Amino acid sequence: MKLTHHKSETRGHADHGWLKSYHTFSFANYFDKERMNFGVLRVLNDDRVAPSGGFPPHPHSNMEIISIPLQGALEHQDSMGNTQVIKAGDIQVMSAGTGVTHSEYNKNDDQEVQFLQIWVYPNQKDVTPRYDQIALNEIKQQNQLYQIVSPNPKDQGVWIHQNAWFSLGHYTKETADSYKLNDPKNGVYLFVLEGTIKVGDVELSKRDGLGIEEVDQFDFSTQANTQVLLMEVPMNKQIIV
Repeated sequence: MKLTHHKSETRGHADHGWLKSYHTFSFANYFDKERMNFGVLRVLNDDRVAPSGGFPPHPHSNMEIISIPLQGALEHQDSMGNTQVIKAGDIQVMSAGTGVTHSEYNKNDDQEVQFLQIWVYPNQKDVTPRYDQIALNEIKQQNQLYQIVSPNPKDQGVWIHQNAWFSLGHYTKETADSYKLNDPKNGVYLFVLEGTIKVGDVELSKRDGLGIEEVDQFDFSTQANTQVLLMEVPMNKQIIV
């Protein structure tokens, strides 16, 4: 098993006043040639947007973009005609494909919104743009992992154009758990949202990340009040750009 540990304090950081963002991988003005991506996982940004602040309309193409609010509410508008609000407990996915313009604003004027912005390279180029969101509370489970992203539209959660699976875990007590990869050629990037997790001899705290490769299954243990996001993604170079 190959492990790559990224401590939270080693992430890139940007402070634009209305936006405070932490970058696990190189993004915008943060560049580290050793941290460009984890397989097809290109961006993992931990964003905090001030009340009424947000990202004005801007374009994307050929990228799978996933947003997971952790606190507050985010208002989405796009060139496909969608106007939606996502809040903590929801997940949003947008396949940019041939091209889409969108904006994301803090819906509230009295509280910060915190969310994860995740970009995944697709396995198909120039697909028709699409948007979807679901309420995770409908599928949420306690003290075990539950799937929130997959390549299959019929599976639990949202789907993307990539051989990737995401899972969330909310642990209210000390727990020993395991994860079996859907594709043993993939790797898993584990990101701690809250609490403490241990994988092998590596102990992870809030906002730490761990890349896990060359294994088809691994065990981990958690402390009480721990939340974790697991992102299983292809590690090969078949990236569409």
